[in-house]
Amino acid sequence: MSSARKLHRRFQRTVVLLATFCTVSIVLSAYYLYRGSRQQSDPWEGAAEAACGGAQLPPRSQVAAGARRLPRASSAAPTVLVFVESQYSPLGQDIVTILESGRVQYRTEIAPGKGDLPALTEKTKGKYILIIYENISKYLNLDSWNRSLLDKYCVDYSVGVIGFHRAGDRGAQGFPARGFPFSAHGDLALTACCVNPHSPLLRLTKSSKLDKGALPGTDWTVFRINHSAYQPVILAKVKAPETLSAPLSKGALYATVIHDPGQRDGIQRVLFGHNLNFWLHKLIFLDAVSFLSGDRLTLSLDRYILVDIDDIFVGKEGTRMNVKDVQALLDTQNLLRAQITNFTFNLGFSGKFYHTGTEDEDAGDDLLLRSATEFWWFPHMWSHMQPHLFRNQSSLMEQMALNKKFALERGIPTDMGYAVAPHHSGVYPVHGQLYEAWKKVWGIQVTSTEEYPHLKPARHRRGFIHRNIMVLPRQTCGLFTHTIFYQEYPGGPKELDRSIQGGELFFTVVLNPISIFMTHLSNYGNDRLGSYTFVNLANFVQSWTHLKLRTLPPVQLAHKYFELFPDQKDPLWQNPCEDKRHRDIWSKEKTCERLPKFLVIGPQRTGTTALYLFLVMHPSILSNPPSPQTLEEVQFFNRNNYHRGIDWYMDFFPVPSNVTTDFLFEKSANYFHSEEAPRRAASLLPKAKIITILIDPSDRAYSWYQHQRSHADPVALKFSFYQVISAGPRAPAELRALQRRCLVPGWYASHIERWLLYFPPCQLLIIDGQQLRTDPATVMDEVQKFLGVSRHYNYSEALTFDSHKGFWCQLLEEGKTKCLGKSRGRKYPPMGPDSRAFLSSYYRDHNAELCKLLHRLGRPLPAWLRQELRKAR
Repeated sequence: MSSARKLHRRFQRTVVLLATFCTVSIVLSAYYLYRGSRQQSDPWEGAAEAACGGAQLPPRSQVAAGARRLPRASSAAPTVLVFVESQYSPLGQDIVTILESGRVQYRTEIAPGKGDLPALTEKTKGKYILIIYENISKYLNLDSWNRSLLDKYCVDYSVGVIGFHRAGDRGAQGFPARGFPFSAHGDLALTACCVNPHSPLLRLTKSSKLDKGALPGTDWTVFRINHSAYQPVILAKVKAPETLSAPLSKGALYATVIHDPGQRDGIQRVLFGHNLNFWLHKLIFLDAVSFLSGDRLTLSLDRYILVDIDDIFVGKEGTRMNVKDVQALLDTQNLLRAQITNFTFNLGFSGKFYHTGTEDEDAGDDLLLRSATEFWWFPHMWSHMQPHLFRNQSSLMEQMALNKKFALERGIPTDMGYAVAPHHSGVYPVHGQLYEAWKKVWGIQVTSTEEYPHLKPARHRRGFIHRNIMVLPRQTCGLFTHTIFYQEYPGGPKELDRSIQGGELFFTVVLNPISIFMTHLSNYGNDRLGSYTFVNLANFVQSWTHLKLRTLPPVQLAHKYFELFPDQKDPLWQNPCEDKRHRDIWSKEKTCERLPKFLVIGPQRTGTTALYLFLVMHPSILSNPPSPQTLEEVQFFNRNNYHRGIDWYMDFFPVPSNVTTDFLFEKSANYFHSEEAPRRAASLLPKAKIITILIDPSDRAYSWYQHQRSHADPVALKFSFYQVISAGPRAPAELRALQRRCLVPGWYASHIERWLLYFPPCQLLIIDGQQLRTDPATVMDEVQKFLGVSRHYNYSEALTFDSHKGFWCQLLEEGKTKCLGKSRGRKYPPMGPDSRAFLSSYYRDHNAELCKLLHRLGRPLPAWLRQELRKAR
């Protein structure tokens, strides 16, 4: 009995101990769970204070090695898909502007509120490497079907998402409900911004000291993170915390940009709580594009800066540099060399104006010459005249020789190979005499201009090579001949400081691997705004970015530029009369009226020569005379003739007697299938109308082969037509070349689609070549209507059929006729049945695509096409 009691008591004690232990365990677990949840509610809040609030930051190398792990490389095409709210939405335009400035390919789509997404793949390949939503709510509120499609695409192709919260949009409050582990609080004013140094996004952006200033606007959104994997990228404090709702605490830093590393669903995202008006958001946006694309959409961190000082020795008394200003220029150059490797000012001079200032300013001229070897030098014109005003090359050379003589007598280096024309005259639009004079007098290899292709927008400026002179894009920096005093700077001195500190000038350096800045002599006298600007710019760039600034001499710089952008070597000529600035620096002796109003583009062997003859019969339609240089046709847009420039092209055409009613045109039948011609033609002649003629592509191929035989082409004489068209990939190169000339122009749909990329359908006329041969009067009535020729010409009375030649000819007085030459209308043996069958099969898909295209354009199907389609059924 005693033993039973003892066992009972022991059992009771054991139960009590177990109950006590369980109670304590529950209490402790609840406590730590509570603490954990408090920490998880904003795990970066304390760390952010330490990281951004002034604590010792880890070295850049540690951050990069430990944190910047790029996403898995995407197999998608390097194009960004941008979903915008509308075509004119400000944020959407800002996104596009930055992508264009960074030379990033993109496509914009109106974000679907409802309905399907655009096609994201093409033949199993992803079309987009990155998705950007101007309004992140449109992404969050996609219907489940489209959201699952988009998410699957992002996972399958390792594609990230960037999104922006729109001011006043309550859709962001739905983040937690959609399964995202953070909340958003909007319509806030912020201050004291900083960058998280541990963010793996950082490549371009440097985590600098805490910026205590207020952020622009009062419509910010901040994010509260409750998941340890999410990282803030930019943090800021909320102003006026006494008016805030309970979740936001006083003095804490909250994220305005967050990075979702994709641990939850495999999709990396970067979300912005504001637009891109804030300069630091622009930097992080560039880093986000780079990071999420696996650094495929990024530029090197090297930035080359060349500062030109134009108008040395030029300027009114009282605005030029004196001795102290020149000494300050030398001091500034030495100061900048500590931040910009090899920095050297580049001085452009006009010797005629030496010693035309005050006594102090003339002494400044002398100190410049005594310090000549400290700088780089380049020539302007001797008298600072605009080169396009000189009518001939010899007078230009005389002016240049005077400037060179001045330089040699006073120890100015003359071997830099770089020159700049006053007001960029003659560089673009091209004045050919300038280029030739430069080469002969100075040995010029490089120049620069802000005018190609246009002054604005600056992000579209490009380089090109013409007559073996490399033309680089030049940038403005807000300093002109009249901006010489800090307090009188246009818009006030803060406007200049804003441009330097995160504004236009700063982003000119950020977004351009090579920047040539135009400044003037007067910017380094007076208040020395030139020195102020570039010293402060270099400081700001070094403080907030990892860019490596350096300078190269102009010729080396030009080679570096075209090494980076080899696609810019070929120029793309524009119409000078479409830009007022271009008209002002273009010779008054030239006129755009000598440019054609329409083009006959071919293809060859379809009746283009007959159409040419019919067109020039019209009293109001003029063309270029046959050119012995180019074998009758000009062939400007598709061959190296294009590099001779538009002056060469316009010389082929007469000056119209009546610019209102007369129509100039050009016929070059190789334009039709040319890769370059549509883009080039649209650039120079955007309003031109385009005429093409289509016949059965099999007949066209056979006609070309017979044409080559008649011209004693050795390959055409050696091989039969069937051997040519059926040649395999191992056939001799010359045989395959003839095969391409026979077959490729017959890919009608592909070539027309290329022209439609640059010209609207209303500017394109497609002529049925068979109808042109049998009923030319009806076709020519259609052509006159298409062109809008005001004076109608009756071709029914002007044409007669020549039964001997087998085609229509011009009817002259007294019953005489004017027909095409002897080489036209030759009789060939009929095509063999094997060749006909081969070509019918070869062109089957091409003809089907042409049928679809014509239906889409609302154009009738030619009889030969209907016949071929019936065969294919």
